[in-house]
Amino acid sequence: MKSVITIAYNNLDKSIETKNMLVEKLNRAGFQVSEKLEENTELIISIGGDGSLLQTIHKFNFAQIPVIAINTGHLGFFAEISPDKIDGFIQSYINKEYFIQQLYPLEAKICTKERCIKISAVNEIVIKNIQSRTVHLDLQVDGMKIEHFSGDGMLISTPIGSTAYNYSAGGSIVDPKLDLFQLTPIAPMNTNAYRSFTSSIILPTTSVISISPEFDFEDSILIVIDGKQYKYTQIEEVKIYKSNYKLNLLRLNGYEFWNRVAEKFL
Repeated sequence: MKSVITIAYNNLDKSIETKNMLVEKLNRAGFQVSEKLEENTELIISIGGDGSLLQTIHKFNFAQIPVIAINTGHLGFFAEISPDKIDGFIQSYINKEYFIQQLYPLEAKICTKERCIKISAVNEIVIKNIQSRTVHLDLQVDGMKIEHFSGDGMLISTPIGSTAYNYSAGGSIVDPKLDLFQLTPIAPMNTNAYRSFTSSIILPTTSVISISPEFDFEDSILIVIDGKQYKYTQIEEVKIYKSNYKLNLLRLNGYEFWNRVAEKFL
């Protein structure tokens, strides 16, 4: 049975052209290509930008099959392959000139008055007010009260997500080899009336973060999961913790995180 490589792509013309070229080259190299997860899928390739890679991971329910991205977007921090390097990538993959970078996603249990649901995130989970108003959040870590936060919102990121929204919000870039969470306040208020931390908080991934909103005007909260927004009503508590399962990013030999940071951000 032929090995299957599963492909996901966005609807940009460049991505569709790249997909067609990739399918032809993979078939020529002896691989079967599918747009679904098959029983014998051995690799997932996402075509697009960083957002497309996140969507691909969510689409395939955080499958532990190795995933790699071909960049047809803008920044392309996750994606180390450009369309003109596909031949070299296929040869490197056949020759097993790669390694697997293992990452642990975030998991959150969102409890309302009626039910609890679980969600997972690769980069970050953000809790904000549904309106353009100050949000008030009680923050606990492992059952201990840390602060009553007031500001635009609170962001919890993984190390791999530290270069995304977290970085824009003033958080630190974290080496993905480190096993930690980063809690970054978004526009925190620090006045005589409201006292909030104004810098990131670093926590071990053994921690359980608990956030409870205080409702003033309406009973809705916005939770953003890897850039996708969800509105929840009557939330009593959001618990955030390290997931038990791992993501496997396929990296070509020679990949180095800090070289990538310097290349994309400096």
